[in-house]
Amino acid sequence: MRPVIELRAVTKTYGSEDTVVRAVDGVDLVVERGDHVAVMGASGSGKSTLMNIIGCLDTPTRGRYALDGVDTRRLDERQQALIRNRKIGFVFQSFNLIPRTSAVRNVELPMAYARVPGAERRRRALHALAQVGLAERVHHRPSELSGGQQQRVAVARAIATDPVLLLADEPTGALDSHSTAEVLALFDELNAAGRTLVVITHEEQVARHAKRVLHMRDGRIVSDERVSAVAGPPPMRAGGVVRR
Repeated sequence: MRPVIELRAVTKTYGSEDTVVRAVDGVDLVVERGDHVAVMGASGSGKSTLMNIIGCLDTPTRGRYALDGVDTRRLDERQQALIRNRKIGFVFQSFNLIPRTSAVRNVELPMAYARVPGAERRRRALHALAQVGLAERVHHRPSELSGGQQQRVAVARAIATDPVLLLADEPTGALDSHSTAEVLALFDELNAAGRTLVVITHEEQVARHAKRVLHMRDGRIVSDERVSAVAGPPPMRAGGVVRR
């Protein structure tokens, strides 16, 4: 099977002449299906720029990036937007939910952009919310949910399109310890069900749940370790079982 992520000599530079900054510097990276990768590094290490390239939010200055076998160098802006919508599920630290909209409508939104018919959007959204344990909260607005529940809505929105990659940027950064444990347990379940995860984080607790940990420094991957993920909290089953 083709890799989900394949980067070859990927470099991203900013500035010009004497002020050139190599935010990502000659990175090679392959992520296979079903892997769970944590990317760590200090501020300025290049991990956020790498995430933007992987998420098709930015393009390399040099090098090749293939997402699920698609060479992203050949894509224009419209095609990049399509591949983001269809192949990548994003989870951000700030949840990015629409405040006055119910959980189920928030989950439906990416599918509306993809022109999925209304009845199918609703079916998928309800199923995704059940997968993350929120079957009883589908009509609640974000203000009526805890931080952990809001992040689970964001995860449901990310998986509802059945993407090949779940890409999370500091997904527990705004959560308390209990909600963090819930979200990490959910990530463990999703990965166990076959989903591919790449998590950008500076938290050791989050990285310990990954199967593979990369450390970045000065735009380069300086270590790449295959690890045995720690056993997380008991899986959440409130409202459903995580399945593909």
